[in-house]
Amino acid sequence: MPGLYIHIPFCRQACTYCDFHFSTSSLYRPQLVSAIAKELDHRASEWQDEPMNTVYFGGGTPSQLSSQELEEILNAVNKNYRLTNGAEFTFEANPEDLTEEYLKSLKSIGVNRLSIGIQSFRDDDLIQMNRAHNAQQAIRCVLNAAELGIHAISIDLIYGIPALSDAAWIEQLETAKQLPINHLSCYALTVEQGTPLAKLIKQGKRSNTDDEQAERHFRILQQWASENNFSHYEVSNLAKPGGKAVHNSAYWSGESYLGIGPSAHSFQNNQRRFNIPNNQKYIRSLEDGDAAHEIENLQDHERYNEIILTGMRTLNGIQKQKIKEINPKYYLYFHKLLENHPDKDSIYITETSIKLNPSAWFRADGIASDFFYLSK
Repeated sequence: MPGLYIHIPFCRQACTYCDFHFSTSSLYRPQLVSAIAKELDHRASEWQDEPMNTVYFGGGTPSQLSSQELEEILNAVNKNYRLTNGAEFTFEANPEDLTEEYLKSLKSIGVNRLSIGIQSFRDDDLIQMNRAHNAQQAIRCVLNAAELGIHAISIDLIYGIPALSDAAWIEQLETAKQLPINHLSCYALTVEQGTPLAKLIKQGKRSNTDDEQAERHFRILQQWASENNFSHYEVSNLAKPGGKAVHNSAYWSGESYLGIGPSAHSFQNNQRRFNIPNNQKYIRSLEDGDAAHEIENLQDHERYNEIILTGMRTLNGIQKQKIKEINPKYYLYFHKLLENHPDKDSIYITETSIKLNPSAWFRADGIASDFFYLSK
């Protein structure tokens, strides 16, 4: 069943590493909220026969919205879409926004899963990343959410930060272990072009990232997960029993989803839609009925490549039947490349799947790209 993603492109301030679409200005926020509601109205006819299994508010920082703004969007959701019984409703939030009052309002509108952008429990790291919260706020908001009855809680942490020693990274994980969370997302610090971090490194004001350090931190994460009842089910995602993210898992398995808001993506029937990543243009386009967007019809080899890329990153691996359904030639193509691949001993094939040994997961994206089918 499909999922619904709603992109909220507002942030209190710009994190140094972030290259997602967002704005630190609230100048057009009321108009954009109304535009999101309009897009939900407009696109409902595309999905009338399919109940939504998940709702996910991402960003940006959805917790920048007021309770009234959230209700305006949710009214449009409830008016136009059917949700499955017990649908997962995830809401991304930053610690500084999660006051007791705000948490109560989230629970009252049906949020049953929080994804909290903590990134670090060390104040020095948070300052370097230009985050708006401190370590104490990070811990307190998780405890408050659990006390108020939100029991599905995920937190984000970043490793590979130049000043983060191996011992300090272990301490980060041990802090997470003490909190009432059932999901953990961990990402290596990546220097993206055009971000403030990239500029600071170029100016010599910050140290560049170190792949060897990041790999050590990843190995520490793997070992920690195995010792603490966390299933490392995707390269960047770990969960306690029953805590896997339903919405994101659907992305990785190639299921359909509807993306609403500026820069949001949708996928349905081998067609991908990309909304324009510009708030004012998005608002203006909705005045004419639909968000400005581009459509990409995926060719067979592009679908194959996506299956390889996402499957290599997951514990469940690549489902062989999905490749064969596109065209059996791609399965034969994969096997031919596998014969001479330097990591062939890290790839094993079961009756139904192709899996990458977790010992090679740190290089998963690079290994997957070696098996891409390049059109001529």
